[in-house]
This record gives sequence, C-alpha cells and structure tokens, in this order.
Amino acid sequence: MSQIRTRTRELDEACLQATDLARAAADELAGPGQVGEHVGAQADGDRVVTHLFSCLDPAYLGWRWAVTVTRASRAKLVTVSESVLLPGPESLLAPDWLPWSERVRPGDIGVGDIMPAPSDDERLVPVTVLEGDDGLLDWEGGESWSADSELPVSLGPAEGSRAAEHAAAGRARVLSAIGRDATAIRWYTSDHGPGTPLAHAAPGPCVTCGFLVRLGGPLGRIFGVCANEYAPDDGRVVSLDHGCGAHSEAAAEGPSHGPHVPVIDEVGYDLVDAAGVSMTDTVFEELD
Repeated sequence: MSQIRTRTRELDEACLQATDLARAAADELAGPGQVGEHVGAQADGDRVVTHLFSCLDPAYLGWRWAVTVTRASRAKLVTVSESVLLPGPESLLAPDWLPWSERVRPGDIGVGDIMPAPSDDERLVPVTVLEGDDGLLDWEGGESWSADSELPVSLGPAEGSRAAEHAAAGRARVLSAIGRDATAIRWYTSDHGPGTPLAHAAPGPCVTCGFLVRLGGPLGRIFGVCANEYAPDDGRVVSLDHGCGAHSEAAAEGPSHGPHVPVIDEVGYDLVDAAGVSMTDTVFEELD
C-alpha cells in the first residue's frame, strides 16, 4: 500500500514580503485611518498569501482586513488578488440566523402580516383524523367545569363523530390535543386567568357574571369572552374562574347619611290592656 503524503503549505517569500502592497490595498478599500497594525499572514495556496491587518473601525471590533496577494510561477511581480473584511477570533458576531417563523413571538403579528402554519405544526391535526387520541372530541367527554375544579389537561374520550364533523365543517385542519392543551394553559396562566390580583379581589367569578359569553366547543368548558364595555377584560378571553369589579351581580354599598328615620304608621292601631280593663273580657261589636 502506498502511503498518503500530506503537503504543508509554505509561505511564499515574495508574497510574504509584499506587506506594503497589501496595506495600500487595504487603505484603498477601508479609507484613511481604518487600517491598523499587521497582525499576521497565512498561506492559502502555492504562491498565495493573505495578509491580515487589524480594523480600527469601532463598529467592527476584533475584525481584520484580509488582503490576498499572489504571483505567477517563476515571476517576481506580486499582485493583489482580493481584499475583504473578515471576523477575527474575538470578533463580536451576530447570532446564528433563524427563519422569521422561528423568531416571531406572541404579539409580533401586526396589520397585514401573514404567518402560515407549517404542514407539520403539532398544534394542528387534519380533519380526517378527528377520532382517537388526537381527535377533536378529546375534550368533549368528562364532567363540566366548575369554579372549584383544576384546569383539565386531558378531558376524556370522544362521544361520536357527528359533532366533530359539524365543528370541523369548512376547515382543512383543527387544533390537535397538543394545540388545545397549550392554548388552555397559556390562557389560564395569563393575566385573564384566576391567578391575578384583579381576580382575587373580584366579588365573584366570571362564570356567574351575566356579561360572560361562553365559547363554543371544548374550550368553552373553561373559557368565555367578556362582554362588559366597562370591564378591563372587555372583548378578551377569560377563564371562568377569573373575575373583576365589573361583575354583573356586584352589589355596591350605599352611602351612609346618619341614622334611619323611623317609620310611623298613622293609619293602623293596636289594642292594649288598660288599667281596670282586660282585653280578654271586652266584647267588640261588629261594624256594619
């Protein structure tokens, strides 16, 4: 077997000595006062050397001007091949690029913005697989929500396909079990859930408020929409055990204006015993 030999690139002496030529090319590209000291040179091929100069631009700390010089075989004339600004080992670099769909955060979508859901979005499931563990009816079964119950994450078995077909009409995909669970937890733990100071100070939960509009479908077992224009959550999804001071049955205490005026009945009368007269021995005549 023949041995594989690796060739170590050596710095071409003529190209290595062309420091002034490389600096002049860097000055022409960067402008006056932007090229610093010579920080090194590296061989990039036969008779090809790249000279590195520090960058003095404060916006590019740690970057280096790289000027590549070369010469033809058996020629003494060295020429500039290319000049470019490159990051150094201690440069401040931008974070790795991420597609917009992975950088967007809740609340970033504005007017006119479009964010299509990917085909493999785990929050969605095709309508053709409505039944089963990931079906639309996963939350249809089970007991109804009450103010004393915990937030359900798994809400029971399916009860049939007719309701699923009706709910999914006109849609290619619907929320999967994962998508519904994530939505319920996100809403329930938000400022419109039961854990806020506003809810703790409320006179009653939203489930007993006349302004609550219940949601349809499985999420309606836990959430509704506030329809009170004076409430801080007007038009927002709230949990049924959320609450605020604008509860429809909140009773305001009336202002105090001193002692109540006594009510005197000046029309009726009471019969009482008098001295020497007993009511039990008195005979009353009926009036015609």
